[in-house]
Amino acid sequence: MNGVPALGFALSCLVTHVSGIQILPNGADNVGVMEPARIAEQGGPPNRGDRVTEARALVTSARPATPEVTADHGASESGRSRIDGAIVLGRELVANLSHVLLGTPGALTAAAIAALSGGHLLIEDVPGVGKTVLARALALSLGADLSRVQGHPDLLPSDITGISVFSADAGTWEFRPGPVFAHVVLVDELNRTPPRTQAALLETMEEQQVSVDGESYPLPHPHLVIATQNPLSQLGTYPLVESQLDRFALATAIGYPDAETEAQLVLHHGGKFALSELGPVCTTTGWLDAQRATETVAVTPAIAEYVVTLCRASRSAAGVRLGASPRAAIWLIRAAQAHAILSARSYVTPDDVKAVATACLAHRLMTDEGVERGVVVVRGLLESTPAPRP
Repeated sequence: MNGVPALGFALSCLVTHVSGIQILPNGADNVGVMEPARIAEQGGPPNRGDRVTEARALVTSARPATPEVTADHGASESGRSRIDGAIVLGRELVANLSHVLLGTPGALTAAAIAALSGGHLLIEDVPGVGKTVLARALALSLGADLSRVQGHPDLLPSDITGISVFSADAGTWEFRPGPVFAHVVLVDELNRTPPRTQAALLETMEEQQVSVDGESYPLPHPHLVIATQNPLSQLGTYPLVESQLDRFALATAIGYPDAETEAQLVLHHGGKFALSELGPVCTTTGWLDAQRATETVAVTPAIAEYVVTLCRASRSAAGVRLGASPRAAIWLIRAAQAHAILSARSYVTPDDVKAVATACLAHRLMTDEGVERGVVVVRGLLESTPAPRP
C-alpha cells in the first residue's frame, strides 16, 4: 500500500469531530474514480491524492459545534436533543409551506433545506407561478422579518445596501441601512437589475456584512436571501454573473400546477390567499438553533470524498465551460445534512447527496445551453460516479 491510499484508508477509519461536522468510521474505502470525458486544463487529471486532500478540507469547513461523536452514527445526548428539535422544526416548516404552495413538493423541500443549511435560494421560473408567495411564506413560517426589493433596470446598489447621509445638525455622516438588513431578504426579479446592482449582494451573501465608506456593518443572523428570476429568454433580463450564481446554495423551479391544483387556486385555496392565515413555526432564535444542529449532522470521509469526486468531475465534463467550485462542494455537504434532517436522521447517506445534487450544482455549471444542460450533466455524473456504501 503506497502513501496516498494509506492516507485515504486512515482518513476513512478515523473517528473524530472537526469544526462542526462529525467524522465517523466508514470501513474500507470503496469510492471509485470516474474517468472524465476530457482532462481539465487547470488542475490536470483527477487523482486519489487530490480527492483525499480536498475531502479533508471539505469536512473541516463547517462552523464549530459542540456535540461529541459516538460510534453508532449518533451524537451525545444533548446533541441528539438539538438534532431532534431541528427534525421537528423541519417537518413543521414543510407542512406549513404546503398550505400555501400547492402541488410542488420539490420547491418546498428546497426552501426548507435552504433555511436549515443557512444557504441562499434562487427560484427561477415564469411569472405568476408563486415564486414570491413561496418566499413570503418561508419568512412568515420562520417568524422572521421580510424585506422585499423589486428588481428593475434603474435600481442602484445603495437602494439595497443603504447609504451614508450627511446630518447638518450633528455635522457628521450617518449610515442609513438598506433593505438588506433583515433576516429574510426577497429580491424579486433579480435578473431585471443591471450587473452593478447585482454585485451589491456579493458581499452580503458571502460575508454577511455591508461595507460603506470604509465601515463594515454586520447583517442580522440568521440571514437568508431568496431571489427570483425570470427565464433569460424573456425581454429585459440581465444574466447573473458566475460569482453571483455560485453564492446561491440551491436553485429550484416551481412550474405550472396541474389542473386540479390550479382549480383550487382560482377558488382562493392556497396561494397568496393563505398567507394571512399562516403562522410561524419558530422564532429566529429557534431557526438559528436548528441551523447549528444541522451543522452537526454526521458526515463520513467517504461521503465527503464522493462529493469532491462529483464536483471535480463536473469541471471536465463535456460541454461545461466552468464546473462546480470548492464552495459548491461545501454547500452540497451542508444541503445533504439538511436533507438528512428532513429525513429524520442524524447522519448523511449517499442518497442525501443525490437528492440535493441537482439543486446545488446545476445552476453553477456554465454551459452554452443554459441550466437545462447543467441538469443533464449533474444527472449523468450521479449515474456514472460510484457512491460509497451507506
